[in-house]
Amino acid sequence: MHWLDQLLTAFYHAKWQVTDTQAIYWREIVGNAFGLGSALFGLRRNWWAWPVGIVGNVLLFTVFLGQALGNDQGTPLYGQASRQVFFIITSVYGWWLWRQNRHSPGGAAVVPKWATNRQRALFIPVALVAVVVFFYAFRAIGAGFPVPWWYYLADSWIFVGSILATYAMARGWVDFWLCWIAVDLVGVPELLHFGYYPSAILYAVYAGFVIWGFVVWLRISRRESGPRIDSPRMETVG
Repeated sequence: MHWLDQLLTAFYHAKWQVTDTQAIYWREIVGNAFGLGSALFGLRRNWWAWPVGIVGNVLLFTVFLGQALGNDQGTPLYGQASRQVFFIITSVYGWWLWRQNRHSPGGAAVVPKWATNRQRALFIPVALVAVVVFFYAFRAIGAGFPVPWWYYLADSWIFVGSILATYAMARGWVDFWLCWIAVDLVGVPELLHFGYYPSAILYAVYAGFVIWGFVVWLRISRRESGPRIDSPRMETVG
């Protein structure tokens, strides 16, 4: 398809200095726009968050492979690219789960709640071990690219944190907003360093949105997880 080929190859040269220009692919901007749309649907607890997000994930996967895919943009970010694949897989699960819940009382696809202490005791150690594992995996994959060691650690942190955040979102855990904040704190500086400016700008905007989303879901969790007003009173035997 001609329009699809144009989307995948279209770019413009952004001029940052007098002699310094860089190719910015339109699919990076479009992919991030879909990502923001997915977040907005997620804030509203609407199942459309997942299919909209999948479109953005596919586009951004081709962006973050960088020179490994023949892009002029720059260094491949394997953690950023790999997490798009996991996003798609988890989005299918979240899409199915939230659609199952859409007929629940109130029409919301999910009721926000905190993860239990037992769940945190499981996923936090697993996540820390995974960061170390993917650090070595990404370093082995990207051995041919001249990048510092901290790049692989940052990419691993972003990858694992994104996996955890997306799974937590599918489960309706308020914690997932905090996971995204931790990812953004590392992701924005990394994207700026390697020249993925549209994504870095969106991540910075998204960080403010994430804080807002956390407050909204926190309020909902307190309101909807408490005792219902119309619940029957307990009778006492005297």
